[in-house]
Amino acid sequence: MPLPNRVTPFADLIATPARGLMMGNRGGRIHDASRRLGGRRWASKQWICCVLDFKNRQRPVWGDSYTEMFFLDEVTALAAGHRPCFECRRKDAQAFAGFFPRVHCAPHMDKVLHRERLDGRAKRRHRRALDTLPDGAMIARDGEAFALRGNGLLRWTPTGYDKALPRLRGIDVDVLTPPSIIDVLKRGYAPLWHPGAAD
Repeated sequence: MPLPNRVTPFADLIATPARGLMMGNRGGRIHDASRRLGGRRWASKQWICCVLDFKNRQRPVWGDSYTEMFFLDEVTALAAGHRPCFECRRKDAQAFAGFFPRVHCAPHMDKVLHRERLDGRAKRRHRRALDTLPDGAMIARDGEAFALRGNGLLRWTPTGYDKALPRLRGIDVDVLTPPSIIDVLKRGYAPLWHPGAAD
């Protein structure tokens, strides 16, 4: 039985045998000694997105240290409110920080993102005009998540993207990706997409 360690664009943790392209954590350990989740979904405001392989480090998943989480791709991680890690993804993290509005150090970015990604314990949504959103942003529509890419909306699933819909104009939508990350994407940050997004 897979662990509930896969992050959705809604920032929820689900159990799925599907594998993702990236991993990360939410600032520490939120699982117990029996590898079960309690009520907490983060240990601190430091929500990061990491590479799967770094300096050949090996570690048990959900062992004695932080709670490892996995993402389909970076677009998913950004929608959930995670940012690039400054240790394993230094170049990406520096680029992200350079595009981040007003503040550029990790603690300040984490504080801003924490306000933007959560409404209490639930995922905060931001109402915006679809026309103003960049590629790589994610929206909620009819209970599902869609990523914006080119002229289409790609439906997110744990295994990849499917069901491309036309990107309509002149409508307002519920945006999952936090506003500061929307600004980062608009300014030129290029997130890692799952290969299926190019189909």
